[in-house]
Amino acid sequence: MRVAVLGAGYAGLALAQRLERRLPAPVDIVVVDESPTHLVQHEVHRVIRRPGVAEAITLPLRDVLDRAEIVTERVERVDTEAGFAELADGTELEYDYGAVCLGAETNFYDLSGVEEHALPLKRVHHAEAIRERFLDVCASGGTAVVGGAGLSGVQTAGELATLAQERAASERVDIVLLEQFDSVAPSFPEHFQRAVHDELEARNVEIRTNTPVQRADAERIELTDGTLPYDLFVWTGGIRGTDAMDGERPVVRNDLRLTDRTFVVGDAARALDADGQAVPASASAAIREAGTVAQNLERVVNAELDGRGTGFEVRMKPYRFEIPGWIVSVGDGAVAQVGPKVVTGPAAKAMKTTVGAGYLGSVRAVEKVAELVEAELDA
Repeated sequence: MRVAVLGAGYAGLALAQRLERRLPAPVDIVVVDESPTHLVQHEVHRVIRRPGVAEAITLPLRDVLDRAEIVTERVERVDTEAGFAELADGTELEYDYGAVCLGAETNFYDLSGVEEHALPLKRVHHAEAIRERFLDVCASGGTAVVGGAGLSGVQTAGELATLAQERAASERVDIVLLEQFDSVAPSFPEHFQRAVHDELEARNVEIRTNTPVQRADAERIELTDGTLPYDLFVWTGGIRGTDAMDGERPVVRNDLRLTDRTFVVGDAARALDADGQAVPASASAAIREAGTVAQNLERVVNAELDGRGTGFEVRMKPYRFEIPGWIVSVGDGAVAQVGPKVVTGPAAKAMKTTVGAGYLGSVRAVEKVAELVEAELDA
């Protein structure tokens, strides 16, 4: 029997590690990812200001997986009903049970010129490109625009603003954060939004809410209320499914199954939990979803190995969305929400460092912890 994990982001790595512990030895576990490394995605914005962070947040898969076969190849298409994936090298990978953990890609919403002229922030090389372009802005003066004020946009704007201060640019550098809704961090509680707004303003980020982007060219962004010249344009305005899933993020059942043989986990899916609550796309949710899927895969695999798979409905565990809070870095500061309480300042920054170090420890990348903690504290 073969169990395939397609993608090794937060959901994929967490799931593969749990399956290595839970599934019987005769079951083959295959992990497929286009990269031989796992990226700690929620820290990639740090590379804009601290390039050395890239080493701390890049984990070789072979170092954090034991028995799984690792296939380094891009997944081009997944047939979730038939149970196979087409890979970029032309091979087909068949599986008895699988989990699509391919994450999501930047959504440019077919806005004319935006994909062509804006830089996304999904990979280390994106952060490096943003840094290189922004250093030119710092040297000569100008405007950097971040489209989208979700957590990724907030963190990007915070890094740019703090980098400009550190560089003590002799020419004026403006950081503008655009959001189509009426607040920054629009998916989060109001008191969290206010704290994030205040942290951005303290770093001289100009915040424009209720300001949708219409289109862009190489020099200007057209907004609903005029045009905005720019020297650097970063787009963090939303996500879509990967091309392997036809650009879709399918809705999955509360046990996170899409079909009888295929689960879809993390940002690759739009999930409703056991209470019917929509699950937001986040690292925390993806990791916790992986725990539920690992238990469900263990149940169905053992039922089939025991001969109970035919005509026997295995009882599946529903996923319940329970996140203790949220945390976001804003340049050299942070905002955290724990329960109803919002924390800023050194306490929030310490919490952010703890979260990053705790994640690395949880995936057995202990040697990376000191590197990340040093980089966080230096930030």
